[in-house]
Formats: sequence, C-alpha cells, structure tokens
Amino acid sequence: MQIEHESVTIRELTDGYEDNDEAGVIGLGGKLNIRPPYQREFVYNEKQRNAVIDTVTRGFPLNTMYWAVIPDGFEVIDGQQRTISICQYIDGVFSYKDRYFHNLQDDEKEHILNYKLTVYKCEGTDSEKLDWFRTINIAGEKLTDQELRNAVYAGSWTAHAKLHFSKTQCAAARIADKYMDGSPIRQHYLETVISWISAGKIEDYMGQHQHDTNANALWLYFQRVIGWVEATFPNYRREMKGLSWGELYNKYGEDDLDPAELETKIKALMIDDEVGRRKGIYEYLLGGDQRHLNIRTFSEGDRRAMFERQAGVCPTCKDTFQLTEMEADHITPWSAGGKTDILNGQMLCKECNRRKSNI
Repeated sequence: MQIEHESVTIRELTDGYEDNDEAGVIGLGGKLNIRPPYQREFVYNEKQRNAVIDTVTRGFPLNTMYWAVIPDGFEVIDGQQRTISICQYIDGVFSYKDRYFHNLQDDEKEHILNYKLTVYKCEGTDSEKLDWFRTINIAGEKLTDQELRNAVYAGSWTAHAKLHFSKTQCAAARIADKYMDGSPIRQHYLETVISWISAGKIEDYMGQHQHDTNANALWLYFQRVIGWVEATFPNYRREMKGLSWGELYNKYGEDDLDPAELETKIKALMIDDEVGRRKGIYEYLLGGDQRHLNIRTFSEGDRRAMFERQAGVCPTCKDTFQLTEMEADHITPWSAGGKTDILNGQMLCKECNRRKSNI
C-alpha cells in the first residue's frame, strides 16, 4: 500500500458536508466518503465528541487520520468518529461549552476552520484497505468483533442487515429492545441474531450471504423469534432480557406449549426461595434442566453439622469418611418439594452421591 502525508484544514474537510444517514456521509466538497461500507456507526458519546473539539480549539494535534484513495476521491479508513464530531460541530448539531459554532466570534471561527489535520492518503487494493482498517482498529474506541466482521464482509447483504439491527432506533430495537442485551450501534443485536440463525457460525453465514441483494431472511427470522417469545411468555419480566431466545426458538419453537400453564409455573418459581437464578426459569421450563435454576446449596456450616450428626458415616454404604470425602445431599430433592434445610440433608460419600444423581 502506498501512503502519502498531507495536511487538510477543517475548512476544507467540512466543505459540502452532508449526512444522509444510510445514503452516505460526505465532506471535502463531495470528494470524501466519510462512512464507506466497512465503517462502523457513529459511536462517540458527548464526552468523547467534546474532547475532539477541545483538542481543536486548543490547537493541540489530533491523532493521524487515514484516507483511502478511490477513483473519484477518498474514503475514510480511520478517523470517522473524529471527522464526524468536527463536521457536526461546524454544522451546528451540538454545542461545546454551551456555545454553538455559529455563536462564536469571527476570529474564533477562523481559528477552528484553519486548524490543520494530519492525514495519510493510502492507495491500494480493497483487501489491503480492509487489512489496514483492521490493523488500525481506531485508537481509543476498540472495534467490536462484529464491527470487524462488517468490515470484512461489507456488501449489499451487510448494508441491508445494518438497516434493521444497527441503529439506536432501528426496527429490531423498537420491537425487541427489552429482550436484547448490548447496543445496536455497537453491532451487538446484529451479532446476536446472526449467531442464533447460524448456530454460532457467524463468519460462515456472513460469507455465504455477503453479496445477497438483501437480508430479508435474517429479519423475518428475528421477527419469528420475537413473535414466539411474546406468544409463549406473554407476561414480560425483567429476567427475560438478554436470554438466548433464538437458540430456545430453534430447539422448542415447534413444541406444543401452553402459555397459561407456563405462567403458573413461572409464578411459583419466581417466589421459590430455593431458586438461586430466576433468569434460568425460562430455559428450565422449556428444557427441564434443573441446573439453569442454581438451586440453593447447603452452607459450609450445614455440611459440618450434618457430618458431625452422622459421625462421618455414609447412610447408603455405611462406610466412614472424612468431611472432604463427602458431599451434601437433599434427602427429598427440590423437584419433589424438598428444602435446603439440615433436617432434609445428609452427607453421602462422593461415590454414593454421584450414583444417586444418576438414578
């Protein structure tokens, strides 16, 4: 890759600035593509954005920016967040220290507009540009795994998928924000749903569909998952946020489930003080694995009291053991109504306890 150093003033950078959302963000008199297909969304918060303007007004140097040379101009490889922060400030999108750019005195405006940015213009193949993009990784705001995947598999499919899953008020957030963890603009929603539909093989799926015209199949799948969740568990609880709903849908979406019966069981489990992990109730009810509930265990004091009560004798095999050779056991299991109480507890040798667990 050939690299050439150049200084660009903020006046030149912001000339003709336009933010047309998904249609593109341009500057430098229409010659600079600020958000090429492999770039992330704008993720700087107010503090980070203000830090950029503070650096400019003080005349301190900003980190070097990298532009790729393209047939009709340039596109940003690294520096999108700083570039958009500067352009938005000049465009009057936000104020800095309670003053918008248009409120500044003429000499203050000129000081900012004449500020020189350090830019390296890079010329090379598409694969070299993507490799450079991954290497630089935007200092100060590390790229997420999915942001890097979006860069590698940039194309019509990825662009359409981002429309649904990658904006603060995107369609996915509007219908399922209460069920999802993470941030749409940091690509957590997109990463999650691709993982669901592909059984965790995200790169394979994106590679297969990179040049598809659209991502309708992914969007329709997501809608089916959320529709199934709302129909199966109509009473929302905060424990439902962030569960692997797509994986559960893939396993149990065709099962004949009774929402009313499930709701009755959920209520009982929610108030059961033996249940240590209420977030696991939904997975337990669908799959029957009690481990999701993290049922309360006997304390170290309980274990010692039961061991002393039994004088170290295992009630099953009748042999005598040290405390470290035994494990606490519910005489009547939780599933049959047993509580974690020393009156319902016993110490079994490890072999007998494991044999009982496998019955």
